[in-house]
Amino acid sequence: MSNSFFIPVSEHCIRRSRWAAFLVLASLIDLSGCAPLQVRLGRKVYLDQTPVVSMSASLPSGPGIAPGQKSPLIAAFTEPGGEVLTTEGAGKGKVLWKDITVAASVVMANQKGTLSLPADPRVSEGKVGQVVITVPSHPDLRAELDVPVRYDYNFNAIFSGSTGSNGLDGSNGTDGMSGSMGSIDPNNPSAGGNGSDGSNGSDGSSGGPAGDGPDVRVQVVLKSGSHPLLQARVSAGRDERLFLVDPQGGSLSVASVGGAGGSGGKGGRGGRGGSGGIGTPSGSSGRDGLNGSDGSSGSSGSGGRITLTYDPEAKAFLAVIHLSNPGGPSPQFQEARLGPLW
Repeated sequence: MSNSFFIPVSEHCIRRSRWAAFLVLASLIDLSGCAPLQVRLGRKVYLDQTPVVSMSASLPSGPGIAPGQKSPLIAAFTEPGGEVLTTEGAGKGKVLWKDITVAASVVMANQKGTLSLPADPRVSEGKVGQVVITVPSHPDLRAELDVPVRYDYNFNAIFSGSTGSNGLDGSNGTDGMSGSMGSIDPNNPSAGGNGSDGSNGSDGSSGGPAGDGPDVRVQVVLKSGSHPLLQARVSAGRDERLFLVDPQGGSLSVASVGGAGGSGGKGGRGGRGGSGGIGTPSGSSGRDGLNGSDGSSGSSGSGGRITLTYDPEAKAFLAVIHLSNPGGPSPQFQEARLGPLW
């Protein structure tokens, strides 16, 4: 006679298992980005296998891009029946960016439909970015998009002190020794030996103190014209950054902050007490050792000194310049005649 047995499984359980397997497969496909599988499931389309009659391009985040920033790009394709297909990514559509060619000037474009602009305003000042989108499989399609450079943006220049070193973890205590075996023979009983105590874990050491934020110099001048802009140079040691700010909607925040203190080391675990030996009677187990204390975190650094020097013509726009140095001395303001910063 066979010892095997059969457990009936309901059709409902089978359907649930299949559905769970499908969800797992779909999530794996999304994570892997496997285009052929996504196309077979109807999640994506190949443009060389899709008839389209027109194409357009847009920036969903707004009409322009600021220096040092990124902006997603969306391309839309109209099929003969009027249905519109959009690109993957920001467009949340089915069209693969690998089927599209993007040429850009002033701005830069990657292969996932993201535009970026260098942080140095001198690269793009007075220029307009341009994007040209073509489709190798549809040479009759072409879309062009102007990308204005905008300066009504909240720019940031943050300088930090060094982080404190982390404390060392304490060492774990050693476990106690088990007691010696006794005898449980009723005719010849003997007591089991006591287990020895575990040793204490050692304390973790404290984290090291952080460094203070660096001293920062800020220079601001007004770039006059039909739409005035502020030129700003921010420097801390050898680190220099340039900004062009539209005071009508834009701002510049400059901060010198102390570094974070190092984390304290973890206290070591106390050793476990040894178990008592078996016998008549059995020996007592040893006591567990005490855990070591965690080390304290190191102290945070203070903000560095900030000095702002501004040209007299820029004085009326200083409200858009925000300075912050927690724990440091009050920022200093100096008025002086300055020429163009670049």
